Amino acid sequence: MVSYRLPGTPRFGNAFCRLCGSPMPRAVPGRDFVVVPAGSLDVEPGIRPGYHIFVGSKAAWHEITDRLPQYEEYPPEG
Repeated sequence: MVSYRLPGTPRFGNAFCRLCGSPMPRAVPGRDFVVVPAGSLDVEPGIRPGYHIFVGSKAAWHEITDRLPQYEEYPPEG
């Protein structure tokens, strides 16, 4: 696995397989969670989305049609 961090940013990073380039799970510094790319799952995860984040920078043509809460950036803590 190879990890990449964008210098000067507190949270941006990526982890991928050194052999095939597939995205890999990674811990998020300073936050209490792990990002697991959905494409790496072999089975139904048993959970559903709880909200949409970064809707302030989504593509203008992308329409969110469900009723989940939407946040311009990160959701509020807690």
